[in-house]
Amino acid sequence: MQSTYKQTMKYKIAIILMSFMAFATTTRADGEKDKFNPVSTAVNSLKIGADARAGGMGDIGAATDPDVNSQAWNPAKYPFCISRAGIAVNYTPWLRKIVNDIDLAYVAGYMRLGDYTALSSSLRYFSLGEVDAGDNMSIKPYEMAFDVGVSRMLSDNFSAAIALRYIRSDLSGNYSDDTKPGNAFAADIAMYYNKYVVMGSRECQLALGLNISNIGSKMKFGDENTYFIPTNLRLGVNYLVPINEYNKIAFGVDLNKLLVPTMPRQKDDESSEAYQERLQKDYYDMSPITGIFKSFGDAPGGFSEELKEIQWSFGVEYTYNDKFILRAGYHDEDKDKGNRKYFTVGAGFRMNVFSIDAGYVLSTAASNPLDQTLRVSLAFDFDGIKDLFSRRR
Repeated sequence: MQSTYKQTMKYKIAIILMSFMAFATTTRADGEKDKFNPVSTAVNSLKIGADARAGGMGDIGAATDPDVNSQAWNPAKYPFCISRAGIAVNYTPWLRKIVNDIDLAYVAGYMRLGDYTALSSSLRYFSLGEVDAGDNMSIKPYEMAFDVGVSRMLSDNFSAAIALRYIRSDLSGNYSDDTKPGNAFAADIAMYYNKYVVMGSRECQLALGLNISNIGSKMKFGDENTYFIPTNLRLGVNYLVPINEYNKIAFGVDLNKLLVPTMPRQKDDESSEAYQERLQKDYYDMSPITGIFKSFGDAPGGFSEELKEIQWSFGVEYTYNDKFILRAGYHDEDKDKGNRKYFTVGAGFRMNVFSIDAGYVLSTAASNPLDQTLRVSLAFDFDGIKDLFSRRR
């Protein structure tokens, strides 16, 4: 019974980890495999872009136009939302090329208070499906996060936000005595700046965004070790160009780096006992804040390897008459840090009351389990709903 359960859980956890490494080692020579050194964290589901709009633009969102799902990318954008309140439901079937019961659900919403402040919140639930525990028993391991944020416009062009988050990872389903659910608390610090600039005869919009997310405690799963959560630095720029009265196009770029130290490797002349002692002291016992600062200069390959830890994404969004939207993008991660390289496409339809979006992943890396991943989003505009009922009276 325990054996069947553990084998199934190890399989599901392994395929989740592989989704963040894109099977990068399967086609490599031995010398190249030695260079493969991704940054490891707990709660990998926090790294997944959950909404279809960002998912159609290469997973960018730090500086794109504000929308109801901004909580995941940059909560400082909310005071610039035109609508005073909204809510969105997002769904992603995950790794459908391998399994059929892993998925991500994400709900986000916000409400503006006056002209300068907004409250926002989101709930993320990542299900690993159903696991057979033997004796006609089954468990449903999961990871989840719930957060609340407050953002404020500090000038006509600049806003800032802070969000507080509770994170829980229950991969054992409370069934095994060997592991326990992990819990952590974290915070996000975000900033957003936008300004209209004149280019020829057009008044374009330039936006800059910064979000440092998941600054918080480490996780413990029952053993003596503690594990880093995916503290992350995201920088973005977005440039929106109005072509004419009905058409506009936006271009955006995001740079993304995990603020988590790289796990030390065993040296050639180092015994297993000495390595475990060094690993415990220099990695597992390290505080989260120390890990953030160390993450900028701890890569074994020096500065060149630090640069490899930076992921970049590029996205384009074309809008017709503020109703029909087409999107495309590209996401790139170095082959030694995970090799997640993929194109994305997406589309959306927007009305006064609601909007619906879809995003699709087209992998460029061989045997990538993320290939053909679909995201769908449905959002509701409370101002539009209010106007609709007002007209019916």
